[in-house]
Amino acid sequence: MLKLRNRKSKKIKWGAAGCGKFTEMAFLPTVQLFRRAKTISLYSADIKRAKSLADKFGVTNAFDNYDEFLKSDIDAVYIGSANAHHCEQVIKAARAGKHILCDKPISVTSEEAYEMVKVCEENNVKFFVNYPYRFHPLVQKAKELINSQSVGKLVSINASFNIHLLPSENFRYSKSLSGGGAVRDLGTHLLDVFRYLAGEIVSIEGIMDNVVYQAEVEDYAAGIVKFEKGGYGIFNVSFNSPKAFNRIEIICSRGALSIENLISQKASSTKLHILLDGELKKVFRKRANKMYRCIRSVNNSILKNAPVEVPGIEGAVNVKLMEQFEQGCTAKKN
Repeated sequence: MLKLRNRKSKKIKWGAAGCGKFTEMAFLPTVQLFRRAKTISLYSADIKRAKSLADKFGVTNAFDNYDEFLKSDIDAVYIGSANAHHCEQVIKAARAGKHILCDKPISVTSEEAYEMVKVCEENNVKFFVNYPYRFHPLVQKAKELINSQSVGKLVSINASFNIHLLPSENFRYSKSLSGGGAVRDLGTHLLDVFRYLAGEIVSIEGIMDNVVYQAEVEDYAAGIVKFEKGGYGIFNVSFNSPKAFNRIEIICSRGALSIENLISQKASSTKLHILLDGELKKVFRKRANKMYRCIRSVNNSILKNAPVEVPGIEGAVNVKLMEQFEQGCTAKKN
C-alpha cells in the first residue's frame, strides 16, 4: 500500500507597512499569485485604511501600531510607507527578526541607509530593495549584450522617466516626508538601471527645477553620470508630463539598443530593438510582470536561504548618488 506523506510546504507570511496606492495596486495582488506566500497583516497610521485593504484582499490582521504589527507572526515585511518612515520601520523589523523588502529610496539620507544595512546584517535578516526594472527579461538581455560587448564598447545610456503627479496631498511633494522630488522618486530607478547595466558611477551632476508646479521639491531634473568602466549615462525625470516617450537608449561603438514600453507601462509588451553595424534591425517583444519576478526572487531567497539579488547596499549607494546630485545642483544655484 502506497503511503502518502502529509508534508506542508513552508509559506512565507508577509506583512505590509504602508497602505498607499502601490501597496494596493501592486504588492498585495502580486503576493496573491504565489502558492507559498500570503499577506496576513497590514499596518497603517490610518486604521480605517488598513482595515479597508484587509477586507479587500482577505488579510487577517490590521494595525495602527507598528510594534504590535511586528508581533503578528509574520516572516517578512514590505515597507511601502513614506520615505521618511523607512529607516525606523526597517530597523525595528530587523531587530524583530523579520526579512525586509523596502520600497525605494530606502531612506532620506545615506547615513540612515548605511545604518539600515548594518542593522540588518547584525540581526541576520535579508534586506531587499524594490527595484523591479532589473527583473525584466529584456533589461537582463541588454545587460548580457553590453557585458559581452556584442554591440561594442559602451558610449552612453540615455533614459527618461516622466509621469504626471499633481501636487495635492501626495507625500512626494513634501520634502520632510520624501526627501526630494522627481529625482528621489523616479531618478532612483534610472540610477539603479544605469548601475545594473554599466557598473558603478564615479561622478554625477545636473539640474533641478520647478518647470510647471511650484512646490517644496523639484518637478523636473536632468543629469549626467560617468561610469567607472567608461561611458556616460544621461537621464531626465519629471512629475509634470501626462504623455511622454519614456525609453532607454544604449549607444555603443558597434551598434545601439533601445528598450521601449518598459517604464510606467502595464498593458504593452516591452520591446528591445537591436541595431548592429552591417546587420538588419532585430526586435524582441516580451510581456513580463516585473513586480511578480521581483517578489519571486525575494520569496526564493528567503525560502532557500539564497543570495539577495538586489540587497540593501544597492539602495544605500543610490541614495548617496542622489545626495551628491542634489548638493551639486544646490551649489550651482548659490
